Amino acid sequence: MSRWRAEVPTSGSVSLPPDPHALDGLGRNHSIETALADLVDNSIDAEASDVLIRFMQRGGRLCGLYVVDNGRGIRADRVDAAMTVGGLAEYGADSLGKFGLGMKAASFSQARSLTVLSRTADTIVGRRWRIGDRKDFRCDVVPEDFAAEELDRRWNIKSSGTGTVIRWDDVTGFPATGDPTRVQGFLTATMTKILNHLGLVMHRLLMEGRVRIGIDVEDTDQAMAGPRFDATPLDPFGYHKSGHLAYPKRLTAFADGYPIHFDCHIWPGRSKVHQFQLAGGVVERQGLYFYRRKRLLHAGGWDGVTVPDPRMQLARVAIDIDDEIVGLFRMNPEKSRVIVGPEFAHLAEAARAEDGTTMTDYLRDAEAAYRKSRERSRNRRRMIPPGRGFEPAVRGTIADEVPLIEGESPIDIRWRRIEGMALFAIDRVARTLWLNDRYRSAVLGGRRGGLNDAPLVKALLYLLVEDVFQGEYLGAKDKDNIALWQEVLTTAARCEVARSDKE
Repeated sequence: MSRWRAEVPTSGSVSLPPDPHALDGLGRNHSIETALADLVDNSIDAEASDVLIRFMQRGGRLCGLYVVDNGRGIRADRVDAAMTVGGLAEYGADSLGKFGLGMKAASFSQARSLTVLSRTADTIVGRRWRIGDRKDFRCDVVPEDFAAEELDRRWNIKSSGTGTVIRWDDVTGFPATGDPTRVQGFLTATMTKILNHLGLVMHRLLMEGRVRIGIDVEDTDQAMAGPRFDATPLDPFGYHKSGHLAYPKRLTAFADGYPIHFDCHIWPGRSKVHQFQLAGGVVERQGLYFYRRKRLLHAGGWDGVTVPDPRMQLARVAIDIDDEIVGLFRMNPEKSRVIVGPEFAHLAEAARAEDGTTMTDYLRDAEAAYRKSRERSRNRRRMIPPGRGFEPAVRGTIADEVPLIEGESPIDIRWRRIEGMALFAIDRVARTLWLNDRYRSAVLGGRRGGLNDAPLVKALLYLLVEDVFQGEYLGAKDKDNIALWQEVLTTAARCEVARSDKE
């Protein structure tokens, strides 16, 4: 048997240019929402304050897609590197980019043609890649006049004088039809999916007001764009009240002297708010949430810390990672998952809070909170959900605290003029509690009114009258209660008006 050698010898080297078909495999794990999030990363790295995603429609068919920003643009001496597969980009300390593949991988996962047009303070540049018509890696140069024309189109973003336009043509996932019902159904579902994903992964940046991200649709036949819909922050830790009084709590461990923080949260049980009811379900979304430079990379799963279990669905842990921790964390090119090193689970086990709480203690507390919420919910009467007219925070708290009747139309609370001096009127058919707007000014105390105004008054009235909306008819006791509430509350409202008039 020959002797084993620790090093492999070499006798020279050969140049092996990549096959052009390598482009076909780029971004194979991307969905349209993760691909667009990757392009938005580039816009944020370029210090854009406004980003627009625009679907293009011609003759009823979807024919293209743009991502437009008002960032600083790509310099003429950097555009070729930006278009090179695996090109070395200039990533700053706070950049969201990482591999030099993002724009290309994201784009070619969804389209056969990628065009990049950009304006800096003193230059305009344009390049185009098309898959399938090249036997090499040559990239088309776009004329400056066309690039300027595209950059100067009426984009529904805040102008800065600079910026970048990414254009996708031959988008592979678009419906191969101009049927209005199918196209509109695709747009509605896809735009919702994109906005929800961007609202989740960019929620910290959106909450800071660092960037605005929107979507619209342009009909090229009419040369007109429809309304813009903006992504709203979807904070996976955005509960109104913790599910356990001792949390959130920070546990810390050290990897080669570098601190790793585990910010442990426990959601309130049975929450119905969107921040908790994320895509995939609450059981799937329990676990670890990894952030890099305020961008969410990974939403859920325990990665060896514990075993997923429905009883752990209230537990979510935020972890901010940094490139300095070599070998412990690695994100995939699509920026949709973090792969942890084999020692990570041991690191989590060693983490401690200042009061001595361990990860085991936290997991035990999260399970206990889940069990307690199940018991409490069974003891509380089920209620019809609140609808329009309520402050979102009030609706969220009600959903957290009360088991709501599924499938029931919600109760709206609205203002209108009611004959006589009665404070309210109950419309069981329309599921609406009407408030007499002759008292609105006094209730608001001179503040400006709106759809969700007077949250305290509306919340109290909802808790008082909700049960009279249940059942097929009002019994004698219900009618007597309504008469009592009306008499007392109307008198109180008239007193409030009298006080307001004196002031």
